Formats: sequence, structure tokens, C-alpha cells
Amino acid sequence: MKKSNIINPSLSVLKQDQLERIHSDSLKVLSDVGVRIESKRVRKIFSDAVGPNAVKNNIVYIPEELVAHALKVAPSSVDLYNRKGDLVIHQPEKVYFGMGVTTLYYQDPQTDTIESFNREHMEICVRLANHLKNFDFITTPGILQDVPPEVADLYAVLEMTANTTKPLSILVSERDQFPAALGLLEMLHGDLTSKPFVVPLVTPITPLVMDPDTVSKMLVTIERGLPLIYLSYGMAGATTPITPAGTLTLLNAELLAGLTISQLVREGAPLIPGYIAGFMDMKSLGNFYDSLSYVIEWACSELMNYYRLPHFGTSGSSMGFGGDVISAGHQWINHIVRCMGKGGLAGFIGCNFGGKAFSPNITVYANEVIEQARRFTQGFEMEDSDDILQEIAQAGPGGNFLTSDLTYHRFREAYFQSDIFPLLTLEDWQARGCPQADALLRSYTTEMISGLEAPEDHADLMARGIEFIKNRGSK
Repeated sequence: MKKSNIINPSLSVLKQDQLERIHSDSLKVLSDVGVRIESKRVRKIFSDAVGPNAVKNNIVYIPEELVAHALKVAPSSVDLYNRKGDLVIHQPEKVYFGMGVTTLYYQDPQTDTIESFNREHMEICVRLANHLKNFDFITTPGILQDVPPEVADLYAVLEMTANTTKPLSILVSERDQFPAALGLLEMLHGDLTSKPFVVPLVTPITPLVMDPDTVSKMLVTIERGLPLIYLSYGMAGATTPITPAGTLTLLNAELLAGLTISQLVREGAPLIPGYIAGFMDMKSLGNFYDSLSYVIEWACSELMNYYRLPHFGTSGSSMGFGGDVISAGHQWINHIVRCMGKGGLAGFIGCNFGGKAFSPNITVYANEVIEQARRFTQGFEMEDSDDILQEIAQAGPGGNFLTSDLTYHRFREAYFQSDIFPLLTLEDWQARGCPQADALLRSYTTEMISGLEAPEDHADLMARGIEFIKNRGSK
């Protein structure tokens, strides 16, 4: 099949001169405003590389040539594997979608009741994403509230590892637990670097602060040879300028700062950078995604393509009160945009209320949206004109294509068919008692959860992992 015979939609947001301007303005932020780095070790690394004048009162002023070198030596792609050693993600070939946000609460799929996130919920969420075919990786879905804080991150990592074989992106809340979390994974799996199935995620403090937790986790990850996700989150009008262009420039500067640090620590360190742009509601002080958030996200993916870097971005989740029309709209706009963009990882699917609560209903619905978004952007093949004309001629004026051989062979894959929502005529809908779409989603999700199964090695991993955590606590 020739590529020219495929009709597929694609869009771009930034022109060449705009790419160059954003890059240039970002460099000026780094060289003139600087970044506050709360780590003596990293400040010394900069001082040794540039000279003592590059560091003043914990502010590091990063010159253009240092950023240029980092862009030159950073890997242009990062491969991630599943726990069995199979290649799953090769950036930046296409878009890969991931479930999970570090929420504090869990929203019951049948009643919408909000509960504190606990180990049972972690098991449900991870097994759900393991089962749903359109999720390529899993990010930490919640912060455990039913175990002691000093071991919560370890139990979270254990539950994630034991309940899926898909690649993992882990966000460890407590800095002191971070090396132990990697040690737990090494004990369970062995070598993590040759075919990495886990990639830690760190987030600096916007604007322009590299706090001790972020730097410490970066150093541990890089020195162990693991890939790292470096992700900024800004709220326009609060932690970034209110204008989209200002937000884009600031977040891009933060990204380049993180990239430069990683390459100073170890040239060639695999990094997956990105940023997310939210807005702050000045009345409620809550954060939310505006439609322009997705334009900024799109621009980020094009900048990473311009830099020849991998990319990590958002999923369009966190808006809505559950699996509702608000959430549905955001799922659609972002998944379509991501599939039409430059590729990368799209994580954080499944949350609402500004990222505070995890919703299985949103996760199940998003699985179908992703499939349709991919279908939309893949487009269709232009068959040979002779075949098209012959098909039309056989039916003739006033005929039909119901009995066509082509219809018989292709009707099953000719259009998307939902597993959740049946295609009902008005009469069918009335005959079934006028079911509501959200009720169908609740029922489908609840039934799916009741039948979820664990990986074959679940019991062994849990037993060894719990022993590791108990032994660590007794020391």
C-alpha cells in the first residue's frame, strides 16, 4: 500500500519562525532570569561547567551554548518495554496513552461516592488499565491512604507491578522512599535498565524552581541508568503568565533547564520531557483545562519534534464530576489533538475534580475514545479507481450495496462499534425503557471490574514485595 494512497487528517500549530522565537525567548529566560536550584551538588555541576559567575544566591544562569550541547547529546527516542521484555513504546513513532493520576480519592463507578484512595482501589485501577487494550502504559493512579505514610509509596509500586505487565510510570511522593521503591522493583524484576519497563516521573516547582525532592529523584534515576519523565505543570495567571504565549515560553524554559541538568549529570541520559498548561479559576481557586490548554500541549509536542526529543503530555482528564458530558468533551478534544500531533506519551487518564479523584467510568469511556481518535487520524485507503467504479456500476442507478461481496467481507470493520453503547433506533430505545448513556457506562464498568483477573505471577510478587517492605521497616 503506497503512502500516497492513504487519506489521513493532520494539523500543525506552530510555524518555523514561531518555533524559533519560543526557543529564543526560552533561552533568554534561562540566561537572564535563571533557575533556582536547591541542590549544592547540582549548583556545583553548573559552576564547574560554566564558571562560578553562573551561580548567584542559589540562582543558576544557564547559557545558550550549554542548552545547545544538551539538545545535541540527549537521546531522540526512548524505548519502554512491558514486564515480560516485549517492546511496547518507541518514541516518537506515534501517540501512546496511559492511565493514572496521583489522586487522593476514588469515585465508585456505580454510585459516584467519593472514598479515600486505598490499596483495593489501586488493585482495581491497575487491573482495569491492564485489561483495556487502548492503554499502552500505566501511571500511579492514586496516593494510598490506608497504609502508614512511610511505606505508602512502596505498597503503591508493589500493587502496580503485581497487577499489570504493562510499562509503568511511577510517581513517588516521598523522597526518602524513592531509592527503596527502585530497590523493590529490582528485587522483584532484576535488571531494570536493559529493557526498562518502569520510568520515574518528577515535577519541578513552577515557576523556575528545582526543589530538593525533584533534584534528588532526578539524580538517583539518572545514576541508575533509568529513563526519566520530566514534567512541568503550570496554571496560567498563577504560576505562569496569564497569556498562552507567556505560559508556553516559561514552561519551555523549565523543560530546557531540566534537560540541561540531566545531560550535565550524565551525557546521553534518556529523558522524556513535557509540560501541562492549566488555568486557575479566580473564584474557586481550582485548576482546570481550557481549550487553549490543548493548543499549548500541541505546541509542546511540536517543539519536542523540533528539538528531536521524546514527549510526555496530558490526556484531557481531570475535568468533570464523573463519567459525564463534561469529561467526555475533554476526552475527545485532547485525544483527537494528540493523535493528530507529533506523537509521544499521553498520560494521566481517568481523573476528575481537577485531578483529585480517580474515576473508573472515565477510564473505560476513554478507552473507546482513544480507539476512535486513532481510527479518525489513521484515515482510509483510496482504492484503485477501477475497483470503485466497478462496485458502483454493479449496483447501478436505484440499486443498493447490501448484497455486494465487498459489503459482506468488510461491514464488520467498516465502522466503529461500541462495546458500551448500542446503536439504537428511537423505537429500540423506547422498547428498552429509555436507558441513559451514563447508566450503561456505570453498568458496563462495574461488570468489567467484577471480572478482572490478576497476572499469573501476582501472588508471588505480592508475597516477596510485602516481605521486602516489612524487612525494610524492621531495620
